[in-house]
Amino acid sequence: MISVIIPALNEKDAIADTILGIGNALDGAGLQPYEIIVVDDGSSDGTGERARAAGAKTLTHPHNVGYGRSLKDGIAAACYDLICITDADGSYPIERIPELIEDYQCGFDMVVGARTGKHYRESIIKSPLRWILKQVVQYTASRKIPDINSGLRVFSKSTSTKYFSHVSDTFSFTTSLTLAYVMNNKFVKYRQIEYHERIGKSKVRLLRDSLRTIQYVLEAATYYNPMRMFVFFSMVCIIIAIISFVGGVLWQVTSAFFLGVGAILLAVLVCAMGLLAVLLKQIMNQT
Repeated sequence: MISVIIPALNEKDAIADTILGIGNALDGAGLQPYEIIVVDDGSSDGTGERARAAGAKTLTHPHNVGYGRSLKDGIAAACYDLICITDADGSYPIERIPELIEDYQCGFDMVVGARTGKHYRESIIKSPLRWILKQVVQYTASRKIPDINSGLRVFSKSTSTKYFSHVSDTFSFTTSLTLAYVMNNKFVKYRQIEYHERIGKSKVRLLRDSLRTIQYVLEAATYYNPMRMFVFFSMVCIIIAIISFVGGVLWQVTSAFFLGVGAILLAVLVCAMGLLAVLLKQIMNQT
């Protein structure tokens, strides 16, 4: 009935309990048959061996290739169409998985565990970056998204794999998958969950992964809804033009007028590029 995919990199202290907890949750809810697939992404601490000993089907990468690639490989190996993904570090309440499955069976294309609690909000550095990313994604998608990159979610294998060519192989997998579903008008539900303190050391590199996520968001926006992003940049140019003209009038600065004219011309050019991008997308969709 369901395949649970767990990407893992050096999670030997938590992997066995995670597997056991998932099995207990699914058995308790009468959700059989099921399989638990652990993708050992080049671990050096024996994570894969502990996963096998705990009864999980285990795939092993010879070296680390990324969170998203691990999930893609696990999903490709899954026997069932209903997929649940979660992390191996104990941060997600795996006992809530049956609730997400119940929501999914009500007709949603994807159900996401929207994180709450002090351990989700604890970092004073991550919170502003997470807020900025959320605003960019929500603008791109034209929809409110409570949690754009939660790692606990339920969806269909057959549906999700259609978008894998535009979904990140790295930490941004969940963000880009969210955008793929939302931008293709899929039904997505968010159920609030309590986020726990992780076991072990985080594998996230804040600056690197944040920049990569922004990159994939922009790529997804350009692919799925190009005009929206080009209009945004065009409006930025117009705002610069207005400020330049006002400044030129107030302080009698001739160069400000030239800057304003240049900004308006750039706004027109950017808007024209957006129209061209829309046309190219329509052509690509027909081929």
